[in-house]
Amino acid sequence: MLRSWWADHHTTLLRLAVVLMAIAALVWLGYQFWRLLWQPAPIWHSSPSGAVDLKIRRGEVHRWFAGRPIYNEPKCAMDPPATYAILWPLLGWLELTPARWLWAATTLAALGWLVYLIVQESGTDTPRERAVVALMPISMYATGATIGNGQLIVHLPPVLVAGLLLLQRGRGRWREDLLAAALVVAALVKPSVSVPFFWIVLFVPGRLRPALLVTSGYTAITLFAASFQEPRLLALLRDWLARTSAMTRGGYADLHIWLATLDLEEWILPVSLLVLAALGLWTYRHRHVDLWLLLGVTAFVARFWTYHRWYDDLLLLLPMVALFRIAKRGPSADGSDVMAGALLAITMLTTLAPGGLYLFPSLWNMLYVAGQVFVWIVVLIFLLDRARREKNAQVG
Repeated sequence: MLRSWWADHHTTLLRLAVVLMAIAALVWLGYQFWRLLWQPAPIWHSSPSGAVDLKIRRGEVHRWFAGRPIYNEPKCAMDPPATYAILWPLLGWLELTPARWLWAATTLAALGWLVYLIVQESGTDTPRERAVVALMPISMYATGATIGNGQLIVHLPPVLVAGLLLLQRGRGRWREDLLAAALVVAALVKPSVSVPFFWIVLFVPGRLRPALLVTSGYTAITLFAASFQEPRLLALLRDWLARTSAMTRGGYADLHIWLATLDLEEWILPVSLLVLAALGLWTYRHRHVDLWLLLGVTAFVARFWTYHRWYDDLLLLLPMVALFRIAKRGPSADGSDVMAGALLAITMLTTLAPGGLYLFPSLWNMLYVAGQVFVWIVVLIFLLDRARREKNAQVG
């Protein structure tokens, strides 16, 4: 029934989706780029000032390479040493105003790259479908929030996905592995997002060299960054871990905040590591299934396993692409194409700008977040089931 209803109305619905998403993207991104480049102060009490995170990261990079022990300062430095070395080309040599413009330019480039990748990978075959897929990342509330705050998450998905696609589909030549490893190392600038994807680097290519290249590259950058600080590397890492372990109540919809709310802070580290290990085992067992199923499941784990704010919800784009690909495979006996399409539509609605996290009063906000998390869990279960079915079909 739903499949026939879609066949009768899909043209109208796609047109409506394109219009709504385009309006959301135009208004939301226009406002957020203004925040990044020009906004001096919050325009209402619950919003941060423009480029707030960019200013913080830039200050940290400058202090790091000046030899100041930033993990002992009363600010929120919570990134590992390698992050400051990776960020130096963007934030380490410019005054604030040109740094904001350079960040805006690289954000636009990353967003364009991301749109190109997902349109190519989604399996679209009509202009309207391509428009919907292209608008998905730029109409999400997380994208605008990232841009306005000067956060990192927009830069990560195209770099990470391009590297993983190259590892899976390349011919295993040295230059391909080197390029892919460089892309993955660059994505490790924000390890809370990218570390779970390392399991794909380790298991999917079917050879150990890419993982060794990523590990050695990241280690080299860490040692380089540590050379600018007085404490030894182990002391730096200990201070970094102490700082990050204290950040439990600032995020939303993640294991850290859930355990902290239950007064189970002592379980945060072991539970996070257990979830990460479980993902590794699952990835190994399903290493031959469609890469986008692996990316979708890993994105959910990356979203849940540690501290995140609402701009990191851009991770949901990866399972959305996985859902689109399943829906485009055509009619299936188990109705998975219909289910994928329905879940995609619901997920898109929950991610559409401007989002509800800062719009609703307290009670409604709790219900909004609970509804979001419920949708995410349902999509995660669906993708896990699709991966199981695909693995069983390969065995059979």
